[in-house]
Amino acid sequence: MVTELFSSGHTACAGCGQALGARLVVETTGPNVIIANATGCLEVFTSRYPESAWGVPWIHSLFQNAAAVASGVEAALRIKGKLDQVRVISQGGDGATADIGMASLSGMFDRGHDILYVCYDNEAYMNTGVQRSGLTPFDSRTTTSPSGKKSFGNPRPKKNIPEIANAHNVPYVATASVAFPKDLQKKVKKALSIRGPKYLQIFVPCPLGWRHDPGLTYEIAKLAVETGLYPILEYQEGKLISVKAIEAAKPVDEYLKLQGRYTHLFTERGKGEIAKIQAIADSNIKKYGLLKEVQKKMVAEKFTEEKIFTIAELSKCDGKDGRPA
Repeated sequence: MVTELFSSGHTACAGCGQALGARLVVETTGPNVIIANATGCLEVFTSRYPESAWGVPWIHSLFQNAAAVASGVEAALRIKGKLDQVRVISQGGDGATADIGMASLSGMFDRGHDILYVCYDNEAYMNTGVQRSGLTPFDSRTTTSPSGKKSFGNPRPKKNIPEIANAHNVPYVATASVAFPKDLQKKVKKALSIRGPKYLQIFVPCPLGWRHDPGLTYEIAKLAVETGLYPILEYQEGKLISVKAIEAAKPVDEYLKLQGRYTHLFTERGKGEIAKIQAIADSNIKKYGLLKEVQKKMVAEKFTEEKIFTIAELSKCDGKDGRPA
């Protein structure tokens, strides 16, 4: 008999990206894991008493302290000499990660705990009424950043938590999306194979908060990557080691128009705001070299840089730049 580690029957909304993300993560970890879960949607819809969707040891903590609770679990396992048999995960939504729990997360990184922290990024406080979080994107409409005559929604840019994690000198940092499950699961496996604190941020659309058709969750998650608005990255020891390249960047309005949280931008007045969001995507594409043609060029340049010269070639060195004439 096969026992599911994240079972059906929970109370997530139809099309919930977070439920899909959590299932992919725990199916990858296997049963030998202990999870500390912050308050939020994932906690609420998976653990309504007396039921639970979790087939692994799972702890519900407060909004702000999941990383601290996981740190205590990791310390106990370390003292008992069981860290080789049991892995530890701390997880929460974007609000619990980027705002309320930021200090606990920073402490976990700073102390060097052997924990994988997973942020399920649905870009707002969905459980409590779709309030703006530090990961809410620019111009997105939420209940605390409404659109109107004097506002286009959230006026602030999205916090770059992966780079904040890198600033703590942690060994592994990555982003992923439920639109690319194999990439997501590969990163979970890799993270758990590395000792020390790790950070994985997963893009998980929310039909309720984003006001989109539940059947479009996969398409929207894919478009976020294909427009350049949500780069899929991987860092090791602070160095960018891989990006998910895109063939040709799609215009951001293809992504925005599918979501009710952006409908206020599709007016004469909002055209300039869409141009600003396009600029954010363009900046990401340039900063991380997301286009396939750029990736090919980088690989070619790396191959050239790493060329090993033969003795015969080296004997012809002209002495000017250390290369054969």
